Amino acid sequence: MLFAYHPGKTLLHTLDVRCKCVLVCLLSLTVLKAGLPGNFAGLGLFILLLKRLGMGPVTLVVPLKWFFAFLALIFLSRWAATPGDAMVTLYGVSLTRQGFSDGSLVAAGFLNVMLLGLLLTATTRPMEIKAAVQWFFKPIPFIPEQRVAVMMGLALKFMPLILGNARDVSHAVDARCGNLRKNPVQRLVYRTWPLLKKTFQSADNLTLAMQARCYSENRTAPRFYSNGKEVPVMVGALVLSAAILWMR
Repeated sequence: MLFAYHPGKTLLHTLDVRCKCVLVCLLSLTVLKAGLPGNFAGLGLFILLLKRLGMGPVTLVVPLKWFFAFLALIFLSRWAATPGDAMVTLYGVSLTRQGFSDGSLVAAGFLNVMLLGLLLTATTRPMEIKAAVQWFFKPIPFIPEQRVAVMMGLALKFMPLILGNARDVSHAVDARCGNLRKNPVQRLVYRTWPLLKKTFQSADNLTLAMQARCYSENRTAPRFYSNGKEVPVMVGALVLSAAILWMR
C-alpha cells in the first residue's frame, strides 16, 4: 500500500531517520533545481530503489493514477501557456517547444519528489518520522515540537487508511453501478461523501481512544538508532546532487 511502511533490512531501512529526512530534503531541492537530464537520471534511480523494495512501476501506476492525471494537466497547461516556437496550433492555441520542455521539467520534478516521499515512508516507521520531526523542531522557540510531531505521525498513519477507504468506497459504488451515472457531479458526490464520513468517524474514534488512555504530550524523549553508514551516504548524496545539477 502507498505511504505505508514495508519491513526490510536494506540500507535505507537501517539509516538514522534524521539522515533520511535530510536526504529527502536535499534531493527534493536538487531535482527541483535540475534540468531535464538530471530529473530523468534521478527518476531512473528512484524507480530502481522502489523496485528493490517491491514497488515497481507497474504496481504504482494504478494507485497513483490521479496524481499522473494531475501531472498531465500541469504539462498540458505549461505546454499551451508558455510562449515560444509553435509546434502545433489547435483552435488558435499554440503548443510551443519551450512549453513542452517547461511542462516536462515541472512534471518530472513533481514526480521525483513524490517518489522520494514514497521511499521515505516505505523504509521508515511513522513513529520514527514523528521522533525526527520532534528532534528537528525542538531548538526552534515558540513551536510546540511534540504537538507538531504528533500531528505529523497521525497524518502518516491516516494516509494509508484514507487510501484504503477510498478503494473500498470506489468498489462499493462500482458494484452498485454508480460508475454508469452520466452526471459527473453525482459520481463525484457518491464517492467523496462516504469517504469523508468514514474518515471523520475514524478520527473521532482515534480521539476517544487517546483520551481513554490519558494521552499526554509530555512523553519520554525518542531514541534514535544508527547503522554507522550515515556519513558515507551523505557524501554520496552530495556527489549525486552535484552530478544531477551538472547535467543541467
